[in-house]
Amino acid sequence: MYTQYWGLQKKPFDNTPDPDFLYRTSQHEEALARLLYAAQERKGLAVLTGVFGCGKTVLGQELLRELGEDRYRIAFINYPLLSHVEFLLAIAKSLGADNLPTKKSDVLVNLVLDSLNSALLNNARDGKDSVVFIDEAHVISDDQIFESLRLLLNFQLPDRFLLTLILSGQPELREKLEINKQLSQRIAIKCHLTNLDSKNTVDYIIHRLKIAGRDEPIFTKGAMQSIYERTSGIPRRINRLCDLCLLSGLAKGLSLIDESIVLEETKDLEVKI
Repeated sequence: MYTQYWGLQKKPFDNTPDPDFLYRTSQHEEALARLLYAAQERKGLAVLTGVFGCGKTVLGQELLRELGEDRYRIAFINYPLLSHVEFLLAIAKSLGADNLPTKKSDVLVNLVLDSLNSALLNNARDGKDSVVFIDEAHVISDDQIFESLRLLLNFQLPDRFLLTLILSGQPELREKLEINKQLSQRIAIKCHLTNLDSKNTVDYIIHRLKIAGRDEPIFTKGAMQSIYERTSGIPRRINRLCDLCLLSGLAKGLSLIDESIVLEETKDLEVKI
């Protein structure tokens, strides 16, 4: 709606996991490097945690993009509020398992696991590594799912794992994994994302505007500092507030967004922590 007014090619602050907009702070670079290492070296289990809205999903999308389809067969599970059986079926189907039952009443977990093991072996014979990325894993409440994830790590060749499992979620995921000691002890790689600081918040806003096609400033320095203070440097909140500020600037016919616009939009958002 406001893209043409501000000279943008696309909306810069949508809360969608578009890896083109990934802003690579040092912590994001380190987390991405660790997860790439986990997949490329077939380390078995890796865990990515971070506060809500800090960019875990977009980092996961960038990871999968960098891995590519030529060497990897990837299962991306972005809604883990599934039953135990549905969860396994989703993974198996994504990794190429054949002859899976279509009716829940026909499903036997052991048969699904056998089909999944066969799919992993077939992928390995085809020269492809299998990767399972589970987003929002902190909402998993079924202990059977955690047990099945542990069993997936038992699918191995003599010299390596047949799949790399990456769990991504909010900090409480670490607590859930600690309860499941057998699974927790298999974690090879851990990484954690936190809020952006003041400087990175400013750079983040400028970065997203540049990716969207705008090199000239839209937000004043005071506005960007105010955005940081009112969002605590959480990217999802930054996006939401910046998006509304751009809309307000259009409505008011402004050429720049200053602190007064940020304060006005913050009142409605109530994003102050």
